[in-house]
Amino acid sequence: MKICHLVFLVFLFFHAYCDSDVLVGYHVTLAIPPAYSSGFVGRAFIMETDQTEPNFRTAVSVEALDDKYACSLDIFLGNVKVWSSGHFSRFYTADKCMLELTEDGDLQLKGQKEIIGWRSGTSGQGVQRLHLLETGNLILVDPLNLIKWQTFNFPTDVMLQGQRLSSRTRLTSFISNNSSLFYSFEIQYDKIVLYLNSGKWKYSYWEFKPYPYGEKNITYIELTSKALEIFNGKFQKVAQITSEQLQPVRFLALGNSTGNLGLYYYSAERQMFQASYQALNGTCDLPLACNPYGICTFSNACSCIRLMTKGIESLPDCSTDGISEGLCGRNQAEMVELQGVTSILRQGIPSEVNISKDTCANLCLDNCTCVAALYISSAEADANLQQCFLYGLVRGVKEIQRGSTGSYWVKMPKGSRDQVHGKSSGLKKWSVIVIGVVDGFIIFIVLAGIGYYIIQKRRQTSLNTRHTP
Repeated sequence: MKICHLVFLVFLFFHAYCDSDVLVGYHVTLAIPPAYSSGFVGRAFIMETDQTEPNFRTAVSVEALDDKYACSLDIFLGNVKVWSSGHFSRFYTADKCMLELTEDGDLQLKGQKEIIGWRSGTSGQGVQRLHLLETGNLILVDPLNLIKWQTFNFPTDVMLQGQRLSSRTRLTSFISNNSSLFYSFEIQYDKIVLYLNSGKWKYSYWEFKPYPYGEKNITYIELTSKALEIFNGKFQKVAQITSEQLQPVRFLALGNSTGNLGLYYYSAERQMFQASYQALNGTCDLPLACNPYGICTFSNACSCIRLMTKGIESLPDCSTDGISEGLCGRNQAEMVELQGVTSILRQGIPSEVNISKDTCANLCLDNCTCVAALYISSAEADANLQQCFLYGLVRGVKEIQRGSTGSYWVKMPKGSRDQVHGKSSGLKKWSVIVIGVVDGFIIFIVLAGIGYYIIQKRRQTSLNTRHTP
């Protein structure tokens, strides 16, 4: 491994000479541009491993975000950011971004007026140096090489080869300032799960159970060059999710935009990382495939649930600006059933079991924070019971074959049932119109093309017949 000191900085970075390690007392400073520049990224790579590229590199970064500049300590594998100090809480600063390993062993990021925006919390623990391992683990060690702090103990959205995650830990996607939604990959005692988190609401959309129902014994998971392996309390491998490529797996990642979980290898031919396994292969199985109040159709396109009531109509992007939020009781709202749709989102446990479909809908109607409900009967739940799930958002909705035993309901202002599209039509007919908009248009184009071809063929045949002597 080599440590490279930054000796000159304007908007480009230059390496001058290399030492063996970063020792206490080391610091490096990046200047902040005097005016905000959208898209600006400045980095000082201070450390890298001796592996064949793509190798690991450590950098101090300044990025233009939300009309401000964020300062962070990052680790890259090639061009992929695999760890960042700013993952959970960004440090915005002006004038400068400085990384310092203090004399008492605390690794810190500082801004103007010596404001500390992030720290390792290792002051007074005998830390002597900062070291980047070939696994991508950044560590602080004492003179006996005992680890006092390491990035592997603070996972973000990526799990590296050789890294272990114990049960009750998780990976999380970046939380956007413009949204409260984020994804998490969690290791529980009986399964590994993908969740969509929204305030106090938490919905699963994929899970993997290595044990028969009722057994709970997962202790940790580990990423190897071939698979994600699952172990019990006796350190025995009980299951694995295997890569579909021969090339070694370099990391597991939770997609920040899609919420998909993937194993990734490096393609030397394409000089980029590619997925060798993905938990979700269909677009409509992604929780945020469509905007709020959107339905993912059989053609993997999005169609809007058209809510039109009291002069309010859904926008082109399916948004209704919270039209269902805060509605409580039957004087303010009613539940509208959508035919031929379901939600891929599930709560950890149903809100209620063994109740009727109408009772399930009324539970949401009387709950001020509920905007949708899903009722699943025994045939679909694969158990001798009926399950009722309540939702605080209308997302993860997809089209399914009609005739299923499940029912999906959306809360709407009172009187919406008779005002949808300005008609007093039956709800079943309205649902067909809403869901079939995109697919029906595609079918119409195909049939029109076939009809045009047949007409042209007949005309050509008729002309040939007329000119035949």
